[in-house]
Amino acid sequence: MNLTERDQTYVAQTYKRFPVEIVSGKGSLVYDTEGKEYIDLGTGIAVNAFGVADEVWQEAVIAQISKVQHTCNLFYSEPCANLAEMLCARTGMKKVFFSNSGAEANECAIKVARKYAAEHLGTEYSTIVTLKNSFHGRTLTTLAATGQDAFHKLFQPLTPGFVHITPGDVAELEQVFAEHKVAGILIECIQGEGGVMPLDPAYAKAVEHIAHEHGALLMIDEVQTGNGRTGTLYAYMGYGLNPDVVSTAKGLAGGLPLGATLMNEKTQDVLGYGDHGSTFGGNPVSCAAALSVLGRIDDALLAEVREKSAWLFNALRAIPGITEVSGKGLMIGIHTEKPAGEVIAACRARGVLCLTAKDKVRLLPALNIPMELLEKAVSVLRDVLK
Repeated sequence: MNLTERDQTYVAQTYKRFPVEIVSGKGSLVYDTEGKEYIDLGTGIAVNAFGVADEVWQEAVIAQISKVQHTCNLFYSEPCANLAEMLCARTGMKKVFFSNSGAEANECAIKVARKYAAEHLGTEYSTIVTLKNSFHGRTLTTLAATGQDAFHKLFQPLTPGFVHITPGDVAELEQVFAEHKVAGILIECIQGEGGVMPLDPAYAKAVEHIAHEHGALLMIDEVQTGNGRTGTLYAYMGYGLNPDVVSTAKGLAGGLPLGATLMNEKTQDVLGYGDHGSTFGGNPVSCAAALSVLGRIDDALLAEVREKSAWLFNALRAIPGITEVSGKGLMIGIHTEKPAGEVIAACRARGVLCLTAKDKVRLLPALNIPMELLEKAVSVLRDVLK
C-alpha cells in the first residue's frame, strides 16, 4: 500500500487531508515528496511560530533531549520552572499549570473557575458563560464550552453548566448574569475557528467589567491568538484587558505539544495538591522548546508582526474577488467571491499553502516570514482570484 492507502486503512478518518505529504522544509518554505516547494501560510495551524527546522529551536530541543526527555511532575524540572517564570514575568500573572494542548489548558481554566466560585461565591455558582461561534477544544467539556451547535449534536450529553451568548450583545450578557449563578466567562479576543472574527473592544471591556462586578472570573482563551500571533504577546494585551485566567498552547512550544494555564493574584492558589495533574504537562523538552520561542518574541519581533500585518491587510483589500479581510496581526481571515475550498486548492497547486476557517481563507504564517515570501504568496492569491 502507498502512504494514502495506509493512512486510510489504519488511521482514524477524522481529517480531510490535503493531497500533499510534507517531508522537509526551512523557515517558511516546505517541500513535498516530489521536491515541490510551497510557501507555508498555515504553520501547522499557528504552531510553527518560527517556521520549519528553526535552528535556535532545534538546538534547544536537542540539548534537552541529550539530558533527559521526560521525568514526571513528582520531580523538579528546570525548563518547567524557567518557562513558568518567563510567562509570569512577561504577563504579570502569578502561577502556571502546564498541560499538553489547548483543550487541556481550557479544561484547567474551567476547573479553576468552578473551584474559585465554590469557595468565594457558593457551590451553586458553577455556570460558565462562553460566546456563540467560539471554539475551545474537542474534549466533552471543551465541546460544551464551544458555542457552535455543529460540534455538539453527535456527542450528547455534554458536560452541563455552559451558556452561550451572542458576541457584542451587552444586554444579553447582563441578562445571563441575572438568570444564572455564573462562575466565570471564557472568551477568545479573536474567534479563530469561528471565522477569524475579532471581538469589538468596547464589548470585551464590558465583559471584563460585568464579570468582575459579579465576582466571576474573566478567562481568555489564547490558544490560537497567543504567543505573538496578533502583534502583541497575547491578544488580550491589545484589548487592554486584565484576565484572571489565560489559556494558551499552539505556538508556545513551536511544534511540540504544550499547553499552559496562567493564573493571576486572585486565582494563583485555587488549585492545591491533588486538584489537577498531567503526566506530560511541563515536559522538559517541550518547555525547553517554548523557552527558545518565547524568549525571541520581543518588542522588535512584535513590531515586525504588526508591520507585516498592516501591509498584508492593505494588499489583500486591494485584490478584486476579496470581499472582506478580518483578524489581527498574522491571524487573517479572507472572504472571497470564489468558494474558500477552491481558492486554497488553487493556491496549493501554485505552491502556496493556506487554510480555511468556516467559509474563509485563513492565513497563519510564521511570525518571522520574510516579506518577499509574503509578496509572492499575495501575488499567487491575486492570480487565483482573477
